[in-house]
Amino acid sequence: MTATKLASGSIVVAKNDRDRSIKSESRGRPRSEESEEATLAATIQLLPEKPLRDISMEEITRKAGVGKATIYKWWPGKAYVALDAFLRKTNRMVPTDDTGSDRRDILEHVRSLMVFYMSPAGHILGQFVAEGQIDKEFASLFRERFIKPMREAVGIIFDRGVQRGEIGQNLTRELVLDLIYGLAIYRMIVRHTSLENKLADEMVSILFGGLDYRCPERAELQARLATITPYVRFHN
Repeated sequence: MTATKLASGSIVVAKNDRDRSIKSESRGRPRSEESEEATLAATIQLLPEKPLRDISMEEITRKAGVGKATIYKWWPGKAYVALDAFLRKTNRMVPTDDTGSDRRDILEHVRSLMVFYMSPAGHILGQFVAEGQIDKEFASLFRERFIKPMREAVGIIFDRGVQRGEIGQNLTRELVLDLIYGLAIYRMIVRHTSLENKLADEMVSILFGGLDYRCPERAELQARLATITPYVRFHN
């Protein structure tokens, strides 16, 4: 799986080219382009209508007008068809523009992330996460083809911040990426409360309270600690 950096600074995950499909190159004869397009189109139409677990291969073949045996030559199961369809349909251009402020770059990314998670495609993503809990091979493909490129996009922003001195060098890169993505995914799956646009602003504000030595939140916290520390020392 590769991600290409454009001159604009964006990361583009290559669309589902024939040589990057989920199916094994040794699985049957080459695909008919028409049959493949029909299969993926049928699957992406079914996904918003019902959960992935309720979609059968028979439904997909019937809607696509192709044979079941033909599909099984290309994909090992319905989840793999769905992932190919999802990646083909979804726009995976993730903004990593350098605005001169690492905080602003991450904020814009998280805002776009919230829009995505609240969309029909975002709900499908939650089903893939669930499928990955019972199918290890599928989970590996999902991480490699979707999660990894998304994380790497923010990783580029994180690395810029460290180089500029906006983010502390002692912070763990992977942990920061988990913090950025974890909250939204948790709310999307558990649904104990809704995802809101303002969540991105609040999350980045809290996040940079610990990341950016120059941010207002950190300065305020240090000022409070400065007034408390002498009192603590005196009484100890």
